[in-house]
Amino acid sequence: MKTIKILGTGCPKCKQTESVINEALALSGQQAEVIKVEDIQKIMEYNVMSTPAIVVDEVLKMKGKVPTVSEVLALLA
Repeated sequence: MKTIKILGTGCPKCKQTESVINEALALSGQQAEVIKVEDIQKIMEYNVMSTPAIVVDEVLKMKGKVPTVSEVLALLA
């Protein structure tokens, strides 16, 4: 099972990103552990300066924008 981390401080874009990820998971039928990382120190460990950011299995995949469902599906493929 994949682990997806959403890096962000809890802003509306971060919450929207979580919603998009959950929608993509539902559409794909895949299961993943979705973790929200809101601690700024932990976010900095990924060298992320603009949020939201998405980390899949400890690999930074996207940062600085809210993804579309199709972009998330591509990240999970």
